[in-house]
Amino acid sequence: MPARHSDGVAWVTGASQGIGEAVCLRLARDGWTVVASARSADKLDALAGRSDIGPGRIVAMALDVTDGPAVDRAVDRIIAHHGPIALAVLNAGTYLADNAETLSAETLVPTVDLNFVSVARCLQALLGPMRAVGKGHVQVVSSVSGYRGLPNAASYGATKAALINLAESLKLDFDRFGLTLQLVNPGFVKTPLTDRNDFPMPFLISAEKAADRIVAGAAKRSFEVTFPRRFTFLLKVLRCLPYALYFPIVRRMTGV
Repeated sequence: MPARHSDGVAWVTGASQGIGEAVCLRLARDGWTVVASARSADKLDALAGRSDIGPGRIVAMALDVTDGPAVDRAVDRIIAHHGPIALAVLNAGTYLADNAETLSAETLVPTVDLNFVSVARCLQALLGPMRAVGKGHVQVVSSVSGYRGLPNAASYGATKAALINLAESLKLDFDRFGLTLQLVNPGFVKTPLTDRNDFPMPFLISAEKAADRIVAGAAKRSFEVTFPRRFTFLLKVLRCLPYALYFPIVRRMTGV
């Protein structure tokens, strides 16, 4: 069953800006107690102190999700102080455009650690407590960039493809445990990360609209939550094409 705020608290990672911040605000306005985690304690404190949150509340908990022991301690602390984690939105991530000329292990490794490995750390920390209470709902935030390889997203796209595969692999296990696992694949969302882009972003939506779609998706039974539909439908079609068609179409669409 979809998570309800009467079942426990929500935990959102990557909560200091963009989609994560907007999800925290939307959940709090829906009555949830939301534990907001990110590296920036100042931004989290400012978020928790906003006057337009109610009827729920936001609790700031600074956390580096690439630190495995710290993630374990954070989950234990949330449960001890606020009750069971009924909904977890694993949203922490970063984006750095790269291609064959700029690809570097120095940037690839930390991108993989934050975008992919940290999600696995959070899932590992959450599974035991959720199985113990017999309920729990996790949303893994990936991206349509993970559907197929796209220009200037060598590192980012690879991590998002890995998240998609991870979530698909774990879905049947979550079902067997009586838990809910959803995959969230947004298109272009206006955030401080996408503000760096110097190329057209079709069907760009606000972080607030993205949060509305994510929270609404949590109330449904579908495995994948993806938006905006017109854009993601196009990418799903491209996903099915053979390489002989896919690469010429992408080259024409992107100008690469």
